[in-house]
Amino acid sequence: MTSLHSLDDERAGNELEIVSDQCRPRRSHLMSDAGIRPEVAAVIDRIDDMRAALAAGGRAGEDLRRIPDEMFSAVAKTGAFSVSAPTKFGGLAANTRECNAVARAIGRGDGGTAWVCGILDSGAWVLSLMSEQAQQDVWGGEGGVDSFISIVLATTSDTEQVPGGLKVTGRWAYGTGSRHAGWSLLGIPLKNDAGEVVDAGLALIPTTDLTLEDNWFVAGMKSTGSVIQVAENVFVPDHRILPLTAAVDGQHLGDNPEQTYQTVFVPSLFMKLVGPHLGMGRAALDFVIAKADTKAIAYTGYEKQSDSASFQVQIAKAALQLDAAERVAEEVADQIYDAAERGYYAPYAERIEMRAKAGWVVETITTMIHELMTAHGSAGFAEASVLQRIWRDQATASRHGHTLGMSGYEAYGKVLCGREEEARFVLPIV
Repeated sequence: MTSLHSLDDERAGNELEIVSDQCRPRRSHLMSDAGIRPEVAAVIDRIDDMRAALAAGGRAGEDLRRIPDEMFSAVAKTGAFSVSAPTKFGGLAANTRECNAVARAIGRGDGGTAWVCGILDSGAWVLSLMSEQAQQDVWGGEGGVDSFISIVLATTSDTEQVPGGLKVTGRWAYGTGSRHAGWSLLGIPLKNDAGEVVDAGLALIPTTDLTLEDNWFVAGMKSTGSVIQVAENVFVPDHRILPLTAAVDGQHLGDNPEQTYQTVFVPSLFMKLVGPHLGMGRAALDFVIAKADTKAIAYTGYEKQSDSASFQVQIAKAALQLDAAERVAEEVADQIYDAAERGYYAPYAERIEMRAKAGWVVETITTMIHELMTAHGSAGFAEASVLQRIWRDQATASRHGHTLGMSGYEAYGKVLCGREEEARFVLPIV
């Protein structure tokens, strides 16, 4: 709604002006505190207090193509990256809603850092399902709970059985968080004695045994540093291997007693990627509202966007879309966690419904931010504007295969039509 001639008007100071004071409501006014324990709420409050620094670090991270070390360390000190680690190692054994809320809080400052949080949180949660020895290997050393784990499920690798374990050779993309992680969980094929692939698994490998290929030249999520990880005949002992079919079916190797480690495997993972989207959506809405009293609408009589009925309609619609997305995300998170309390492991059809809802949440945020770009005007595309980075980061993250809307809708539609076997062709692992 603004002309291209007004782009320069937005440059000065735009990077940090995500929300004005009047548009900075407390966390409890934006998302329900139900199900979020005080110790996790304290982590979220610490993150909220550093939102401006996250925004500044996000811009620097774009130039570096990785999160700046000082920014990563500052977020790590809040406890955000270790909320899913078991309490016996100093983590918080966070439930699904709590994990969403932590990543969402980071996403209100910087989407790239929030995405790294979602991946490292996933790595911590999966390690918590593995053997006690594997957990001790990572968290029992000097680094403790601050030893972080990146994760890539794709089995772009080969394995050879050797005494005591496997030799692994492979290349894995995208290695989000691997530049700051001490360990990686990487997808591998599991073979029988005849060399035939019978399952997929995850191999826990120290990053010192891996090399990185820097191919991360992308339009959005630049700061995640999601480079390729490479292994050449790396030995992985048996206790550091997690068979995926058993994990998907709820047969875990670990014995951590906390409820979060009894939840459904794949939905618990893809829901960890929803929080960053919710945070970026909130950041975009706050930014556009905060600017509305100082921006005119080009070639109209409106000196303030906030005086325009059409602008008011646009932000009202965006606010309702965001609110609906937050409510659905909370519903799925609670469904996952509450089922574990009852000892109920959702069957495939119910997991597909969760997957479709997660895709809908992400798609709704994508649509909302797209429409907010139009409402704010062409100034939002200035390099100095944080809005265009939110737009690019969220648009890139929204294409992640684990929350892609269309495949979720197709599989869920087949389930609704009584064609579950056809749905399993679309999404065999959920």
